[in-house]
Amino acid sequence: MREFLKELKSGLSLSYVSDEFSELIETLKKHKALKEEGDLIRLDNKFRVGQISISKKGTGYLDELDEKRGRDLLIEEYNLNGANQDDLVLVKRLFSKKGAQAKVIEILKRAYQYSVVYLDKVDSQIVAKNIKTDLGMTLALSQKRLKEYELGSLLKVDNESLDIVEILGSIDDPKVDEKISLALFNKKELFSKEAEDEALKKGDRVDINHFKDRVDLRDLPFCTIDPVDAKDFDDAIYFDKDKYELYVAIADVSEYVVEDTQLDKEAKQRGFSIYFPHKSIPMLPRSLSEGICSLKPDLDRLAFTVKLSIDKESLKLKKAEFFESVIHSNRRFTYEEVDRFLEGDFSKKRDIDDLILEYLLPLQKVLLKIKKQRVANGCEFRSTEVRMILDKDQNLLETKKEEETPSHALIEDAMLLANKAAAREFEKGIFRTHDYPDPNKLENLIKEIEKFGIDIKESEDIYKTIKEIQKKANLIDLREEIDLMLIRSQKQALYTQEVLNGHFGLGFSHYTHFTSPIRRYSDLIVHRIIKAKLKNNKQKIEYINKNSKVIAMRVSELEREASMVEWDFKDRKYARWFDSHKDTPIKAVIIDVDGSVPISLSLEPIYGARIFINSEKELNIFDKVELTINRSYITNTKVIASIKT
Repeated sequence: MREFLKELKSGLSLSYVSDEFSELIETLKKHKALKEEGDLIRLDNKFRVGQISISKKGTGYLDELDEKRGRDLLIEEYNLNGANQDDLVLVKRLFSKKGAQAKVIEILKRAYQYSVVYLDKVDSQIVAKNIKTDLGMTLALSQKRLKEYELGSLLKVDNESLDIVEILGSIDDPKVDEKISLALFNKKELFSKEAEDEALKKGDRVDINHFKDRVDLRDLPFCTIDPVDAKDFDDAIYFDKDKYELYVAIADVSEYVVEDTQLDKEAKQRGFSIYFPHKSIPMLPRSLSEGICSLKPDLDRLAFTVKLSIDKESLKLKKAEFFESVIHSNRRFTYEEVDRFLEGDFSKKRDIDDLILEYLLPLQKVLLKIKKQRVANGCEFRSTEVRMILDKDQNLLETKKEEETPSHALIEDAMLLANKAAAREFEKGIFRTHDYPDPNKLENLIKEIEKFGIDIKESEDIYKTIKEIQKKANLIDLREEIDLMLIRSQKQALYTQEVLNGHFGLGFSHYTHFTSPIRRYSDLIVHRIIKAKLKNNKQKIEYINKNSKVIAMRVSELEREASMVEWDFKDRKYARWFDSHKDTPIKAVIIDVDGSVPISLSLEPIYGARIFINSEKELNIFDKVELTINRSYITNTKVIASIKT
């Protein structure tokens, strides 16, 4: 909804407004907040849309969706009209002697449909406290009814009716964390019976006699390369080293998930699979995601394949051919297995591996050269992924830093080529867009870096400036830290209907997501677009074009929500670990000194936690410190520490 409202400020064609937003349009019309100019509608200047921020005094401010405007409208408490923190609202501007003010006319979307509260005892009274803020919350229950629950009980509460929707468990149980994270963002694990039944009807095997019109690639020795614990295999590859033809076969989810079925509706509602350290919450029922759709080894599977013909001299893409196919993957590799082969260790090689390594090893060399060309025109940032290791009770045992290995790079670069080629197949649809960094943010970053004695020679070419920063960062052994700052200074990648400014980070003019339809709804839509084009289905193309703008906005929002669920879960595991290890010295690095409280990133013995520091001492960015934990809040996940003396 946020992206849709942003577009509405500058104007939208009614013919491109999907049914999903028809009720919103009617609401805005009811308040006379829209101006209509033929087929074009736009928000009237007397109105604004944005998120509510509420101060401790109860006064509200409107954070407008247009980030260039910032916070500029005051909303007195009596004009909030029931709006809460972060609610998305329509306001009408008011003019008074106090300056620009506003009144909430309509709550367009509650920030959170549900709250999670825990029961605490304060002065002999049972109090429900919001788990995110620790502030009290009134429930539609009497004290007598509340006393029927145990202290520490976690309850999911409807923010409109204040009724208890679900009893999640106890705050003392680490297994409840996944329920908290899902409930906060209104996500669910289980599918409806109707969707599960639809999925089961797809069966568990491919009858090749039903798909004779597909290109039969079963004689090609495809392989998959994934994490050791992967269960859903989206992509398989094969490389003809003589013809320089790379086949990227992607699970043909669109064959099984048809538009407007219950399966499709629930996939569209979820948008993305959610990944916890110990389990996944899939976008599709497991009988599809881990069954008939998954490109498992030694089984016939339907795929939507792109054959990429590469010029042997220039390594440029000569031709991309998309077609429906049947494949039979010969081998399911883990990253660790492929890394051993790439390092020259063949001690654990199987007989079938000879056939695959005959093309896999040459392919890696080709992709390394292509990557070198890509990085010359784009950016490459060093970042560290954190993998949490949990015990059987879902307590955090340890964290492992996962950096890109040659096997990761091999499969990623193959997928980048496929995604880039897919983006060239249509003019309107679902593109992956990453805009250029804000010049002011980059300028501030350069000033911060210059405090380390690094002299940055700025260039009109922003890529050259970033490479200059990274070159100097290498000299003082702060490359990963400064890359983190560079990443934070950039705009967030999102999905758009049109190409716009392309993908800044990759240096691509056209880019989309094509290679993961099992876990991303955006990729499923891209498959449908390309298939409609291949079959010259003009009616379907027109239908997709009409709805793709709204879908792009929606999947961008769902992507952020899925990420927030994953982050929230990890923060809960960190908070529990620190709560039970208060006497453990923590090594950390300062990553933020701009706010009122410095923030550090833990390094040892646990990596990746954000810790707030109580210190009167002036701290600088990248200072290495040793911390003593003062308090770790299992409820709101905030960890507070002081500098060890």
